[in-house]
Amino acid sequence: MKTTISVIKADVGSISGHLVAHPALLETCDEVLGKALEDGLLEDYYITRCGDDIDMIMTHRNGEENEEVHETAFNAFMKATELARELKLYGAGQDLLSDTFSGNIKGMGPGVAEMEFKERPSDPVIVFCCDKTEPGAFNLPLYRLFADPFNTAGLTIDPSMHDGFKFEVFDVIEHRKVIMSCPEESYDLLALLGSTGRYVIKRIFKKNGEIAASMSTERLNLMAGSYVGKDDPAAIVRAQSGFPSAGEVVEPFAFPHLVSGWMRGSHNGPLMPTAQYDANPIRFDGPPRVIGLGFSIADAKLGMPVDLFDDPAFDRTRQQASDIADYMRRHGPFEPHRLPSEEMEYTSLPGVLEKLESRFEKMD
Repeated sequence: MKTTISVIKADVGSISGHLVAHPALLETCDEVLGKALEDGLLEDYYITRCGDDIDMIMTHRNGEENEEVHETAFNAFMKATELARELKLYGAGQDLLSDTFSGNIKGMGPGVAEMEFKERPSDPVIVFCCDKTEPGAFNLPLYRLFADPFNTAGLTIDPSMHDGFKFEVFDVIEHRKVIMSCPEESYDLLALLGSTGRYVIKRIFKKNGEIAASMSTERLNLMAGSYVGKDDPAAIVRAQSGFPSAGEVVEPFAFPHLVSGWMRGSHNGPLMPTAQYDANPIRFDGPPRVIGLGFSIADAKLGMPVDLFDDPAFDRTRQQASDIADYMRRHGPFEPHRLPSEEMEYTSLPGVLEKLESRFEKMD
């Protein structure tokens, strides 16, 4: 019997702007998932938040894209949205593009990362949740994790990983995908992954087809046709015994690389790894945050989580992220702090250009 982990997240309302999900919303989601646990639909669950996003981590035996599991998550977000409106929270229901469930939560706004696998004798799994950024934020750390031996020593010294991994990459603009192998196609893969707004990693496999990682790749603005919030992705990564060690899994986040998002989804800023209690992107609605939770899966039960970035070894990373934030903020409305114009088509920029169209003149 296989175990399925489903991580489904959404922003359905927050306190004092795009800052922090209200605890009462998490309690509402807990009531819905608790009922699903009692009814036997779920085996276990854990609810957390990163900034204004609620992240529901669920285990079950129903496989990926299960209609009942997805509908349960949708209902939880809908009930939380009702409460958010009563409390007059900001952005109530903003990630829900429909008020009617249609069989699969994908395409309805919330982000989804799922994987199904046969449990190992010991099966550590790590879940990452982000706020104020997009799915491409995972491209650099996950490439380093599964393809760069300078990060993951096991790629060179662990026989069970020496063959490398396969990357499933989505083209979120043209709605197509490609599977590429590393180390054989490392350079070609990097040529795609560097375009973080278009090419994003969806899943990673061992060469024998065993699932290693899964990411949410929903682009909210592309689905909605306008800017209603950043995508705030989540990822699931398996660790140890044929996969990178837990320490190798978190190591890429010791570098606070620049990601798209931050204020109004329109700025580049450093991705800051924080403990759950510090996942409060407040300065200029940021900088972007990522939390990491470690679980040991046993008979489809999550067990207690370990807050992986609640570690003073990441203090220097957080300080570096703050320094980078200072530097980027000094650019104000100029690139590279503000995103390039082709990434701004879902903001106010098209309206500005339309207003000025009649005033533009051809140059000699």
